[in-house]
Amino acid sequence: MCARKITIEPVTRIEGHARVTIHLDDQGKVDETFFHVDEFRGLEKFCEGRPYLEMPQITQRICGICPVSHHLAAAKACDGVARVEPTRTAKMLRELMHMGQIIQSHGMHFFHLAAPDLILGFDADPSERNVFGIIKADPELAKKAVNLRRYGQQIIERLGGKRIHPTFALPGGVNRALTSEDRDAILSEHDTMVEIGKTAVDIGKGWLESNRKLAEDFASFPSNYMGLVDMEGGIQFYDGEIRVKDSEGNFVAQFDPDHYLAHVAEHVESWSYLKFPFYRKLGWPQGCYRVGPLGRLNVADKMGTPIADEELKIFKGLNGGRPVEGSLYYHYARLVELVYALERVAAILDDPEIMSTDIRTFPSDSQIPGQGVGVIEAPRGTLFHDYSTDENGLLTRVNLIVATGNNNWAMHTAAGKVAKAFVDGKKLTEGMLNRVEAAIRCYDPCLSCSTHAIGRMPMEITLVSADGVIVDRISR
Repeated sequence: MCARKITIEPVTRIEGHARVTIHLDDQGKVDETFFHVDEFRGLEKFCEGRPYLEMPQITQRICGICPVSHHLAAAKACDGVARVEPTRTAKMLRELMHMGQIIQSHGMHFFHLAAPDLILGFDADPSERNVFGIIKADPELAKKAVNLRRYGQQIIERLGGKRIHPTFALPGGVNRALTSEDRDAILSEHDTMVEIGKTAVDIGKGWLESNRKLAEDFASFPSNYMGLVDMEGGIQFYDGEIRVKDSEGNFVAQFDPDHYLAHVAEHVESWSYLKFPFYRKLGWPQGCYRVGPLGRLNVADKMGTPIADEELKIFKGLNGGRPVEGSLYYHYARLVELVYALERVAAILDDPEIMSTDIRTFPSDSQIPGQGVGVIEAPRGTLFHDYSTDENGLLTRVNLIVATGNNNWAMHTAAGKVAKAFVDGKKLTEGMLNRVEAAIRCYDPCLSCSTHAIGRMPMEITLVSADGVIVDRISR
C-alpha cells in the first residue's frame, strides 16, 4: 500500500491516450511509477477474414501521424504473401515516400512537441509551454518548422495523391510513376529544407551541450538497442536486416526480418494493455531494448549521407564510443535522421532509374498466397507486419508489433527514473510532473498505432431530418 498516489492524466504532447501513476512512500518520496496505456488493441482480430490485398489501405488507418509507415510495411508483407519482388524503381519510390514521412514526422515532433520544453523550459507556464509559445518566442523559427513539415507532406502527396492515407504501394510495387514535374518541384525546394534541417540540428545539439549534465542523467539507463541496417552496417529505413546491440555496444544479433519471431517475444503486465517486447534469447527483462532514433544510431556504423555522417561521428563520441543512454538524446538522434532523410531525397531523385515506368511486378495468378512479413523503420522505431492467408488470400492471422510497443518498457522505465530524480511529494510542482511527461515525450510515442481505444473515446450522434433540422442528439 502506498501512502499517496499522484496521477498524471493525460500525458500531454504525445499522440494517443496514456497516464502515469506515481506512488509515494510515507516520506513523500517516489516508491514506484507506472506508465499505463489504457487503450485496447483489436486491429489484428478484425482484419482476419479480409483479403490480404486490402491491408496497405486498412492498416494505415491505425494512425494519421505515420500512415505511410503502416502503408509501406503492409505492402512489404503483401509482397511476401504474393511471393513477388518489386522492381528497383518501385522500391526507390516507396523509400522516397517514406523519407517524406520521416521529414514531416521528425520535424513536427521536435518543433511542436519537444521544443516547448527545451526552448521555453520545463518549468515554464503550461499556458505558454506549447507550440503557440514557440511561435511567440521565435516567429521565424516557427515558420521554418511549418514549412519543413509541409515539404515532407507534399512529397507524400505528390506520390500517393494525398498527404494522409495515400494510395500508392500495392503487392509487387506501386501504382504510379514519378513525373518530371513532381521530381523538379521536390528538388527545387531541397536546398532550403536542408538548411532548415541543419538549423534544427544546431538548436537541439546546442541545448544538449549547454545542459550536458542534465542530458546525461535524465532518464538514462542501460538497455539493448535495435534497428535496421544494410550489410555494411549503414542505417536503413525501408529495407535491411535487424541488428541488436547490448548496453556496452557489443554485437548481439543480426537477422532477417522474416525470422523475427525466433528473436522477439512479448511480455504482458496487468497494468497496461500495451505489451512489452524483448529479445527472446536474453529473456525478460534482460532482453528489453530501445528502438527509434536513439536505437538506430546506437546500432548503425554509418548514415550514408555527408552531413548526417558528420553528425553521427559527434553522436558516437558523446559516450566514448559506447551507446548513448540518456533519453533526451533521442531529440538529437531524431534531428540527425531528419537531415539524413532530406539528403536521401536528393540521392533518390538523382538516380536515373527513378523516372522509369517499370514500377510493378505482378503476382502470378497460379501462385497460392502464403505468409509475408514486412518490416520497416517507422519514425518511432522498428515496425513489424506479419500476415498469413488461406488459399484464397483471406487473412487467417495478423500480427503487428508497432514501434511504440517496442519502446513500452523504455518509456515506463524512463518515467520512473525521472520521477525518482525530480518529484518531491512534499513540495510538488507542475514542473516536476512535466519532467515525467517529458521523459515519455523523448520517445515520441504513437499510442493509436500501438493500441486502439474501446469504450473510452467520446462519441456524439446527431439525427438530422431531410430538411436539415436537428431532431435528436446523444453523446458519450
